[in-house]
Amino acid sequence: MRAIEIYDTTLRDGSQAEDISFSVEDKLRITEKLDEIGVHYIEGGWPGSNPKDVEYFKKVRKLLLARSVVTAFGSTHNPKHSAEDDQNLKALVDANVSVITIFGKTWDFHVREALRITLEENLDIIHNSVSFLKKHAGKVFFDAEHFFNGYKDNPDFAVKCLEAAQAAGADRLVLCDTNGGTLPDEVREIVKAVGKKINSPIGIHAHNDSDCAVANSLISVESGAVQVQGTINGLGERCGNANLCSIIPNLQLKLGYACLADDRLKKLRDVSRFVNEIANMRHFKRQPFVGDSAFAHKGGIHVSAVRRKPETYEHIRPEMVGNSQRILMSDLAGRSNILRKAEELNIHLEANSPEVQGILDSLKDMEHQGFQFEGADASFELLLKKALGLHRRFFDLIGFRVIDEKRKENELPLSEATIMLKVGKNIEHTAATGNGPVNALDSALRKALEKFYPELKSVKLHDYKVRVLTAGKGTSARVRVLVESGDEVHRWGTVGVSENIIEASWQALVDSIDYKLLKEKE
Repeated sequence: MRAIEIYDTTLRDGSQAEDISFSVEDKLRITEKLDEIGVHYIEGGWPGSNPKDVEYFKKVRKLLLARSVVTAFGSTHNPKHSAEDDQNLKALVDANVSVITIFGKTWDFHVREALRITLEENLDIIHNSVSFLKKHAGKVFFDAEHFFNGYKDNPDFAVKCLEAAQAAGADRLVLCDTNGGTLPDEVREIVKAVGKKINSPIGIHAHNDSDCAVANSLISVESGAVQVQGTINGLGERCGNANLCSIIPNLQLKLGYACLADDRLKKLRDVSRFVNEIANMRHFKRQPFVGDSAFAHKGGIHVSAVRRKPETYEHIRPEMVGNSQRILMSDLAGRSNILRKAEELNIHLEANSPEVQGILDSLKDMEHQGFQFEGADASFELLLKKALGLHRRFFDLIGFRVIDEKRKENELPLSEATIMLKVGKNIEHTAATGNGPVNALDSALRKALEKFYPELKSVKLHDYKVRVLTAGKGTSARVRVLVESGDEVHRWGTVGVSENIIEASWQALVDSIDYKLLKEKE
């Protein structure tokens, strides 16, 4: 089994993505998370480019990393300076790391038009930069920028650039598809051709502008590359970098290469979600391997099959990458969906029992009205338990009123909700204000219940979505409200449907509280 080096550049290349900005503390936390799964190299940043990265390299030395090596990134020296006098190279040395990665021009078009120097001068710059850094670092990796474009235009010069780095002692020669436009067949042909001319180990650094970064990375390994550079969740400039969350399991589970220890591979989904949270990005549900929908089954025929043999509709076991199988409830559901969901909740149901058919009929009728349970597992669990007599009421609504008042044209409206509930024999009557009518209603509901159920103080509303269901009816249309709530440990989704957006929101909010209390009392 051939070992493949995983080189993560989330902290540097990934941070160049639109809307992404990592603080020094963010970068340190992600470094520790990457070390947990055993990524071989973590590219920490470009210490010569900004104060944030200088600070990172000072602080990262204090981390007790067990598996990963932190690398510093920079460029070959400025044509106007020698390697010894170049401030960028000095900053790389001052970062005090054992591995340094530099990129250099390998496309003759860039050499002439961007650097405005001769091709021979560029070869000297590559050689001198690598040679200088080898005196100060244990390993030096050379990223051949725009290599595939350069090879297609002038293969002799592109290879000479690699030879210059190799002669200076570069430990890895990384072929970069910097514009992300090279197709897999071209990558295979070029990597194999380079492997016949170069003795040093080869790596691949692919961008995703033509949606081929993962495929190009896999093909490069099959063609001889020993190192793959990429980012968690494919973060990166423009359309992103090669997605390590797809590359690693494909290499290891499908192609038989050694990347991470099996117990570390099981943490892949956790790392994916952690990076998204730090980046303040929503998780991509349909992301292969680690997304919420990666092993989700909706059609009744599919569910019936995976209950017997998961491999009928699953290309790997989800647990291998830290994911899990999900059964979605919808109007496409059959008895198998109901039975599988009951199994997950430790509820025994007979396949031919009238309860199953009753639940299935209710589900399809409610979805016809506009309810959707795919993103509202908590509401479906409540529906199931109500049908089986396993639910209990924690409070009864006596009534509520929501008022929106706008006093001046240039001021925001004021929202106030008043609510009256019965909890056991107690009557609670309270009011609250909010940023809008739903927020005010949510606040009033919690205010009324928290004295009886203090565990509700930990519940937060994470997401709130409204969708118009009956097109053409304007403001009188029926709407569906999906609410995502959570506490310190779990998140759950609930749903409500009505022509009145406040009523739909009320249904979803009540289900959220009911679900939390039911779990606490089980």
